[in-house]
Amino acid sequence: MLARNAESLYWIGRYVERADDTARILNVSVHQLLEDASVDPDHASRQLLAVLGIESEGNDELDVWKLTELVAYAKDNAASIVGSINSARENTRGAREVVSTELWECLNATWNAVPDRQRYARRAGPHAFLSFVEERAAMFAGLADSTMSRDDGWLFMVLGRSVERADMVVRLLLSRVQDKASSPGWITVLRSAGAQDTYLRTYRGALDAGKVVQFLLRDNLFPRSVFHALRQAEECLGQLDTGGKSRGNEKSEALRLLGRARSELEFLRPSDLLEELPTRLVALQATIKDIGEAVSVQYFNTSPWVAWLGAEVSL
Repeated sequence: MLARNAESLYWIGRYVERADDTARILNVSVHQLLEDASVDPDHASRQLLAVLGIESEGNDELDVWKLTELVAYAKDNAASIVGSINSARENTRGAREVVSTELWECLNATWNAVPDRQRYARRAGPHAFLSFVEERAAMFAGLADSTMSRDDGWLFMVLGRSVERADMVVRLLLSRVQDKASSPGWITVLRSAGAQDTYLRTYRGALDAGKVVQFLLRDNLFPRSVFHALRQAEECLGQLDTGGKSRGNEKSEALRLLGRARSELEFLRPSDLLEELPTRLVALQATIKDIGEAVSVQYFNTSPWVAWLGAEVSL
């Protein structure tokens, strides 16, 4: 597979997952700000922006509407929902020969519908727009699952999705590490990760910070847990790495980083999970960033970079 196509598929997976996760997080935050008068809108908005890595311009106080403009509608921000959809669509347009027609039509229709959905959301509220993004991301995932061969292209797309998912969940947990064990903020984290119902069924309704962190970091069966995402990314890289069968058992840098991060979570004592949790999460987030850079160096930058018109990839 051409490096530019592999890179496009990898970033399609990341951008669609970023749009989906950001819509989930923002949807929960908007509902909390509108329903709970005790929450300071400016503080909560800035906390969310910090989680998503988005910088606010100026020192004006933030509210629900300004937060939505920054996180959902800002075209020039690659971390916003609209920015992620635009980038995913451009990458798909540049890799049409390796993307199924159904996937292209799904992303292109989503991109074309965004302006109308934005105008409606500015009048009626952001929930309709955010729900639309979640539904289209789910449709994209279903079409990818049912129309793509399980070849290198599929592996690169799932790899990108898994790396992005692990990063977003770690960001979510970092936003609540200072909360008390019984704080209702942990329910917000579960809802933002799409994990509330599954968590409540797993732990019989018991809300505890240790159990929430255990579930989102180390659960073996929940597809949005960090451990599950890292393991899936490791499996993808294992199949892509054709040089990993030597006697010395040498691993590529990306695969080595993934294996170390996954094993540290897997073999960590549950009783030690909350000890130095902020430090552990910051280190894990840095490792995920290093994994993305190692994947880029190994697979996408092995030959001189060649630009193709109208399909720039934002790293």
